[in-house]
Amino acid sequence: MPLLAALRVVPLAESEAAAEALLQDLADVVAGLGPDADRRRSVASFLAGALTNAPYLRDLALADHARLAALLTDVPQARVDRLVAEAREVAGDDEAVVMARLRRLKQDLALTLALADIAGALDLDAVTGGLSRFADAALTAAIRFCLRDLARRGKFEIRNEAAPEQGCGFVILAMGKYGALELNYSSDIDLIVLYEPGLAPVTGGAEAPVEFVRMTKRLVKMMGDRTADGYVFRTDLRLRPDPGATPLAMSIPAALVYYESLGQNWERAALIKARACAGDVPCGESFLKEISPFIWRKYLDYAAIADVHSIKRQIHVHKGHGRIAVAGHNVKLGRGGIREVEFFAQTQQLIAGGRITELRGRRTLETLATLAALDWIAAEARDELTEAYRFLRAVEHRIQMVNDEQTHILPAEAEARARVARLMGFAELEPFEEALRARLTRVQKHYSALFENEPELASDLGNLVFTGDDDDPETLETLTRLGYQRPKEAGKIIRAWHFGRYPAVRSAKARERLTELHPVLISALASTDNADQALLAFDSFLSKLPAGVQLFSLLRSNPQLLKLLATVMGAAPRMGEVVSKRVHVLDAVMDPAFFGAMPTSAEFRAGLARTLDLARFYEDALDRARIFAQEQQFLIGLRLLSDTLNALQVGEALARLAETVVAGLMPFVIDHVAESHGRLPGADWAVVAMGKLGGREMTAASDLDLILLYDHPEEVTETDGKRPLAPSQYFIRLTQRLVAALSAPTAEGRLYEVDFRLRPSGNAGPLATRLAAFETYQAKEAWTWEHMALTRARVIARSSDAFAARIETNIRETLARPRDAKTVAAEVASMRARIEAEKGTSDIWDLKQVAGGLVDVEFIAQYLQLVHGATHPQILSQTTETVLERTRDAGLLEAGDAEVLLPAIRLYHALTQVQRLTLDGPFKADAVPKGVKDLLVLAGEAPDFAHLEALMAETQRRVRGTFEALVGKVEPAAG
Repeated sequence: MPLLAALRVVPLAESEAAAEALLQDLADVVAGLGPDADRRRSVASFLAGALTNAPYLRDLALADHARLAALLTDVPQARVDRLVAEAREVAGDDEAVVMARLRRLKQDLALTLALADIAGALDLDAVTGGLSRFADAALTAAIRFCLRDLARRGKFEIRNEAAPEQGCGFVILAMGKYGALELNYSSDIDLIVLYEPGLAPVTGGAEAPVEFVRMTKRLVKMMGDRTADGYVFRTDLRLRPDPGATPLAMSIPAALVYYESLGQNWERAALIKARACAGDVPCGESFLKEISPFIWRKYLDYAAIADVHSIKRQIHVHKGHGRIAVAGHNVKLGRGGIREVEFFAQTQQLIAGGRITELRGRRTLETLATLAALDWIAAEARDELTEAYRFLRAVEHRIQMVNDEQTHILPAEAEARARVARLMGFAELEPFEEALRARLTRVQKHYSALFENEPELASDLGNLVFTGDDDDPETLETLTRLGYQRPKEAGKIIRAWHFGRYPAVRSAKARERLTELHPVLISALASTDNADQALLAFDSFLSKLPAGVQLFSLLRSNPQLLKLLATVMGAAPRMGEVVSKRVHVLDAVMDPAFFGAMPTSAEFRAGLARTLDLARFYEDALDRARIFAQEQQFLIGLRLLSDTLNALQVGEALARLAETVVAGLMPFVIDHVAESHGRLPGADWAVVAMGKLGGREMTAASDLDLILLYDHPEEVTETDGKRPLAPSQYFIRLTQRLVAALSAPTAEGRLYEVDFRLRPSGNAGPLATRLAAFETYQAKEAWTWEHMALTRARVIARSSDAFAARIETNIRETLARPRDAKTVAAEVASMRARIEAEKGTSDIWDLKQVAGGLVDVEFIAQYLQLVHGATHPQILSQTTETVLERTRDAGLLEAGDAEVLLPAIRLYHALTQVQRLTLDGPFKADAVPKGVKDLLVLAGEAPDFAHLEALMAETQRRVRGTFEALVGKVEPAAG
């Protein structure tokens, strides 16, 4: 029966004016329908209703009156069959000609199917089947063109000129709705492109992997590029194994390895619908047969049930709570939508399809019928879901017909929804919306009952579904509500975890644990107030983990630990690096003692000794020292983040750790040098810490400022090894090896940057200094700034306590030497002015160099020691805060000045610790994560960030005023 005689549904026009204008344009078409006036009126009404509500169809109809007239007088199914056959035979030497011919045939098909669908002349299977078969034909024509072109260029041997795809080893699998012959009206086509290297008859030195990837790109272009004639089908290749890391065309052996080792249950679900649709179809069918055991498990698949349950538990099923809003509803992915019908069928196929071969069908409605016939579901469920599915697919098609858009969302505007309602045959919007809502509610009822006994893990959050390849709209809403600014990107990251691309998620068990962790993990990362950055950091962290099951289980059992880890990810990404390399550092956090006192020097020494005792050789010792130090630095930082240590305690703990590592490695360094050069009998040595390490004010990013001092008996002139060295050369070599042991990058990174420039004569002097020379230099040659630096000197490693005592005595005597206060003040002020001229800044967050910053406070403390050390030696200390307290208590620092300087040094140290712990590089207040700002506000004991900045500016102003009152004006040098 021709279409004009099969008009079961005649939609209302958008308006009388629109209908009149359209029919004037199509007057010749209507007039040419013959003498039957009633039929002409009926067809005119139908065309007015269909075309005024769907601009895309109107444009197709008006573009070619003869095509429209032929379409109306043809039998719809016969016309579709003819278009499919013609598409398959499209050929030519010119790519543009082939592309244009396929696009014009697709236009004809689109108009034919749309009008037949709206009229009720073709049912759902005929419409979706017609689209799918046309896609098969178009792909076949494009493949034939590409293979013939390869053959013309001497790269391919054609075995059957009429059908060059036969035996070519290149095959396209249709996936999803396309695989099931269920394509929707404006659907993309989901493809997996495979090739069998052993079958492909490539010639002339061509390589199958290279040529088939190029050919795939060309096919995508031929099918999807928009030209003046439109496009054939948009293509999507993301359902292939691990699409972010594999080529567009994948070898069949590689695909088999992937599915056998890393395939996930959602991929099993996707492969249920897989169909070899174009290219070397027998090759594709052979592949599908080979992976059949992956898709269909031999026994009832309880592992799959558990996986499906874990997916399902993440879905916030609204069991009848609240009315489904039609405006803006996604009829595919939303509540009660098409996807829920498909999920209902597929999960039961996954569970039982291995044992019950009748359940292995590709098509949704056929599967529902089989499930009912086998008594897996009630006949009522089958009938209601089947009717709802047909209705929802019809709505989906009409949404897409309006503008040929791949969308499934009902418009928010009432008039736009009314167009869809009219195309569905409804005269008014309200009855259509009620009919739609009834189907959505019915589907949701059956879908919710599928696992009604399963607990919902995330009922308080909302949907959190990350399986498959599509974004779940309600999951995106959940992520947005939780605080993710880029929810699509977040969803993409989380879905990627399930491809098993990272070592930590290679095993099915790890992915299962991670799936169960999703709600608490996503919520914890969101609670950092920098959800997107925290997720990126966690993703980076996950990518470096060697294994995941242990960590995921630990985090699932300890939500507080997860919260702490989320804080690290959101606010201290540099700490996240350590966890990613050494997950077991988190074990220490589970120890209640973690939240107690900070480790003592003895505890550090014992821990390092246990670690180094396991070293089998020198380089192994260096690696083990790095592992130990990085773990301990992480745990110290975590104590600061968890507010169990304050900034001063953290500075002390980091300094204790550093001096323990230096002292612990020295014996290894000495033994290493001895292998070549022996030892120096009777010699003494000591490592002296300066700067932040000397002052016990280290941060996570501090260098080690060191000096190596030594002495030896005069009669000893060389070492006792096979390649003897003079004493000075021996200690220089020892110092070089110590620097390398601490700072050289190994497989485990580096320990510390090391700086020996504070030694006598700086870079101009020898790396190691004999004690007598050091004493002479300090007494006769050292500048005031060098004595300022000496206020922070202390021995941290030594050959003997007696030698250390000699050094410390000399340092105290040097600092307690009488000095002229005015001369010292002038030199300190001049030194500050020189530094300011070179490194000065107005940035209040450059806490060290800004006027009134850390350098000002440290210089004041050092000035006070140099001026008053002779009369008040009790004030001497390497730690700035201690000096200020002692000078205040001794009456050398006015109480008012102390009230400025002591809070300032504590504030600066607290903020510096957070800065160095959390960030690499300079601090930019407008660019740092909010989590870091929150930590700074907490450390600065301020109500908010604005108040903290105001406090800092005022503190810096008052510190500079105090500096100038005590020491002198900071003025640039003349000239």
